[in-house]
Amino acid sequence: MEVHSFTIDIPGHVLDDLRERLSETRFPDEVEGAGWDYGTNLGYMQEIVDYWQNRFDWRTCEAELNRYHHFRTEVAGSGIHFIHERGRGEEPLPIILTHGWPDSFYRYHTIIPLLTDPARFGGDPADAFDVIVPSMPGYGFSDRPHERGMTSARIADLWARLMTDVLGYERFAAGGGDIGSGVSQLLALRHPGQVVGLHLTDVGFFSLGADIPDLSENERRYLAAIQELWMQEGAYSMVQSTKPQTLAYGLADSPAGLAAWFIEKFRSWSDCGGEIERRFSKDELLINIMIYWATETIGSSIRLYYENMHSLPLQFLQEHIDVPVGMAVFPKDFIPPPREWAERRLNVQRWTEMPRGGHFTAMEEPELFVQDIRAFFRPLRAEHREAPGVST
Repeated sequence: MEVHSFTIDIPGHVLDDLRERLSETRFPDEVEGAGWDYGTNLGYMQEIVDYWQNRFDWRTCEAELNRYHHFRTEVAGSGIHFIHERGRGEEPLPIILTHGWPDSFYRYHTIIPLLTDPARFGGDPADAFDVIVPSMPGYGFSDRPHERGMTSARIADLWARLMTDVLGYERFAAGGGDIGSGVSQLLALRHPGQVVGLHLTDVGFFSLGADIPDLSENERRYLAAIQELWMQEGAYSMVQSTKPQTLAYGLADSPAGLAAWFIEKFRSWSDCGGEIERRFSKDELLINIMIYWATETIGSSIRLYYENMHSLPLQFLQEHIDVPVGMAVFPKDFIPPPREWAERRLNVQRWTEMPRGGHFTAMEEPELFVQDIRAFFRPLRAEHREAPGVST
């Protein structure tokens, strides 16, 4: 399969159109003292739209993104964008990291150097990884699916072929969060002979059903808390799982609308104490939003929720995964599960309860995240057998 170098280069007319749209933003009103109770705060939106229009420098951010080695290839008829950075060490372990929504491959930008070149940051070169960070189909610079059925299970199959058929790795590590957790679990479930181990930050989308016997008290509290959280935070998922096309018209047409949809999630789901810029700069927020805006992939990205709701076989969500799993549990990542809940489906070999951090783990706490990945995979490296890699 052919692999081509890829450079991010957003056409100038796209940036011109963006600035014009931002200049004509029609803001809604807001009740007095609303804060963030009703959703994304009006004052903050006015501030970030002004920054986006007048001070945000996409070309500088674009140049920073292009410091990594980007590629494009076609796997089973799907055009896939991915970053591939080689590790600096004796035998780097290949690892594929899968993002979720509303983040992108940018979720992992900070940790790539930490994983590929640990010695540069005071670590052990024996902990080096070859890092592969793809954009899921329908996200960013990967192709947008135009047929039904591009579920997380199909993405897992694409990743298996990307790693083995395209890049030449016989066995590899995997990790992810949010939708990326589900994709990684399905990758291990459907291709266990290829996956050395899984590093996850959440248990993902699987469900064991309502009639689970012998629930512990911790599990009962967890399920009750998830149900309460779903009532408060789950509206976005229900819309994206049932009527994504209706929502896409507004988000694809209005950059301010797209930003508001994303920013509320980054604030609510992170360990920011209500102050979003304690965790993310305006540039970080806008780079992630720009990846969706410039590629016109908001509609295709949220369709994945619909596909998983309607096409993903339920047995995939209930089978036990035997591949070794390391769980890094961050306290502000939705409702952290108890270990016994995760162990009902996962072969948990390492369980780390982090002192801080939220849903966007690699962006919020990159050092803690990387330390845990390194520690989990150390004993598994002996099992790793790497086929000669394809030169890219």
